[in-house]
Amino acid sequence: MTIDWSWIGDHTDDLTSLMFSHLQAAMTAVLLGLLISLPLAVVAHRVRPLRGFLLGLSNVLFTIPSIAIFVLLLPISGLTRTTTVIGLTVYTLVVLLRNTVEGLDSVPAKTKEAAKAMGTRPLRTLLTVELPLALPVIMAGVRIATVMSISLVSVATYIGDGGLGQLFTDGFQRDFPTPVIVGVVLTLLLAVVADALLVALQYVLTPWKRRRA
Repeated sequence: MTIDWSWIGDHTDDLTSLMFSHLQAAMTAVLLGLLISLPLAVVAHRVRPLRGFLLGLSNVLFTIPSIAIFVLLLPISGLTRTTTVIGLTVYTLVVLLRNTVEGLDSVPAKTKEAAKAMGTRPLRTLLTVELPLALPVIMAGVRIATVMSISLVSVATYIGDGGLGQLFTDGFQRDFPTPVIVGVVLTLLLAVVADALLVALQYVLTPWKRRRA
């Protein structure tokens, strides 16, 4: 299997555009998933009867095939980027919700009791004590959700989107392997770079970890 390097040189602008489109879809889904997961995780953590229901619901949504989700959304949002983002967001929920709940569960009870004894209100305790201490576990979920979303964007090719996934379709239809290989390499590159940036972000956001080390 050979690569046509001249094709790559002739399509540099197109490849760059597809990379940014691919990354935009994935990161938008992760951010939306995080915004939805955080309040739901707090509810699941503090209202135990709802914990099983919320985690179970996210697991059920995760079992739906990605293509089926996109097809089900077509009558609502049509052949648009919105359909792609909604579908990907659904898949991020199972990882982000579970990790956020586990992160909040990992906060020592004595730490929360100390904050309460100091007169700290529950909301402030959540924002300044619980979430910061839960951040490493939450960030682990964000990293998984990000890599997963980057890999799943290509599936949206079936509804006319898909970012780098369009290269797969083009290559298979023309029996031309170069776009397929380039699409795989660029998708892997995006996943590796995004994960590395998130590791760096976690390092910056958890200075107490560095001091402890």
